[in-house]
Amino acid sequence: MTIQAGVSGHPIAHSLSPLIHTTWIEAAGLDARYVAHGAESAEAFAALLDRGRAGELRGLNVTAPYKEQAFAAADEVSDAARLVGSANLLVFENGRLRADSTDGYGLMNALAEQAPALDVAGRSVVILGAGGAARAAAGALALAGAQVRIVNRSRDRAERLAADLGPAVAIAEGSTAFSGAVLIVNALSVRPDLDVGLLDVGTVVMDMTYRPLETPLLARARARGLIGVDGLAMLIGQARPSFEAIFGRAAPATDVRERVLARLGDAA
Repeated sequence: MTIQAGVSGHPIAHSLSPLIHTTWIEAAGLDARYVAHGAESAEAFAALLDRGRAGELRGLNVTAPYKEQAFAAADEVSDAARLVGSANLLVFENGRLRADSTDGYGLMNALAEQAPALDVAGRSVVILGAGGAARAAAGALALAGAQVRIVNRSRDRAERLAADLGPAVAIAEGSTAFSGAVLIVNALSVRPDLDVGLLDVGTVVMDMTYRPLETPLLARARARGLIGVDGLAMLIGQARPSFEAIFGRAAPATDVRERVLARLGDAA
């Protein structure tokens, strides 16, 4: 029987997850389908979860705005999902729903791949933003031993994030927020206004955005001689444990990044 899986969010047509997972499915020779499931409302997303519980789906990746709803609907949640209060991965089994968050794994995987010399343990890192993406990044970096600083226009939201994640996460403001930081992560959905001249030599700059792949922030950082880490590495990194959880095997080694770059229209 064909394994049915996919990704859901709103909007969802832009998602690269079907391309990534289908590339791995084909390379592994699996009898499976991974497609985008549009859900224009919370009620529509709940109905999709009901289909999963009924056995129509093996697994589902979740993107905005349904990650918190996915977490709340689960019968079982991983430590990573509990830490950030949301889920981007759901696995259906015998009518039950298991939730996990692989975004933090994706971030750490991207750093290991594109900035292998970086060690955040005991060091200061800065996250721009305080939304769901920032929460996942902060959780993963705090677990890795970093001292996390949150820089966000809305102090209230930043305070909630810091309170939820504990003493390893604090709020920072002004130009001194970047002093001594070994890593800057942009988790904002809008273009950040960051003067890379404020950053120490050797600072790694990561942008979670992958459209465009070379964001203005990464371009400015690289022009100054800093190491840049792109959002596509994180996207593929978070997809790997999702594939394994849904299909029961590791993602095969294949040219998935090249295929995604071709879709995006960027040069490798």
